[in-house]
Amino acid sequence: MAVTSTAAPRRARAARGGPLERQASRLFWPFVGPALAFYALLFLAPIAYAAWTSLYKWDGMGAMQWRGLGNYQTLLDDQAFHYAVTNTVKILVVGGVATFAISFLLTLALREMAGKMFARSVLFFPCLVNALVFGIAAGFLFGPTGPVNKMLNLLGIDAVPKWLSIDNLPAMIIATIVWTATGYYTTIIMAAVDQIPTYLYEAAELEGANAWQRFRHVTLPLSWEVVSVCAVLWTVSSVKVFEIVLLFGGGATVSSAPIQTWTTAMYVYYSAFPGSSVPKLGLAAAAAVVSLIMVGVFVLILRRMMRRERVSL
Repeated sequence: MAVTSTAAPRRARAARGGPLERQASRLFWPFVGPALAFYALLFLAPIAYAAWTSLYKWDGMGAMQWRGLGNYQTLLDDQAFHYAVTNTVKILVVGGVATFAISFLLTLALREMAGKMFARSVLFFPCLVNALVFGIAAGFLFGPTGPVNKMLNLLGIDAVPKWLSIDNLPAMIIATIVWTATGYYTTIIMAAVDQIPTYLYEAAELEGANAWQRFRHVTLPLSWEVVSVCAVLWTVSSVKVFEIVLLFGGGATVSSAPIQTWTTAMYVYYSAFPGSSVPKLGLAAAAAVVSLIMVGVFVLILRRMMRRERVSL
């Protein structure tokens, strides 16, 4: 009986783990607690305040008037918000597919290129330039008397395209975003590809695999986790597109940009800072909450669609 009574506490101590596990358990909250407190203060509290503000009509100065879900009903009936959501989804889906398709093609080309480090630096350069520069450059290049149209005239093309017309602006904006973002995501994916052992590619070549097959069966599975993170980063960044749309829209104020080109970020800004009219902070907060929910839904769908078993070497 004495043996049994002393064995039970020993088993209990073993179940609780060794000294290192117990020390890690004691240090968990002292290290994680401050980070959680800052996260709650800087992120969770503003989100909660925005959700609360979205239930009121408020101009930022006077008394707040209760509206309940009235602001959300206004969003459903507002044509400008419909354009904003549609354009944001186009940037997310169409721009994302184009960006990652080009990034994968560049990965195939750069992996075996002799000067791949220099080429990677050149591709990454547009990420270092402010988006406002691209908006101004587009107005210069694609304007009615810009270099692009002049070149088309020299080639004998009389029907000069109206590149910056309202109908073409969304496509021009997406093309510019894809151009500026491709180098960024190519650099991240290439950093993961550089960690793949070369003997795997050599073995695939000995088996007769071509470039596409090596990418499909070696490169993509072993860099899938990085690609998943890039997809989440793209989803979050696509909802924050603002300044490049503003400049492409034609001016220094949001109201000068046609609503056909608005994104959800522009809608939020214009509702909060409309210029000459009364601010609608409750409506802006409601649009921000909808954008947050939209991002969360897309991220959850992406994470579930891109979930794969971990590939270990």
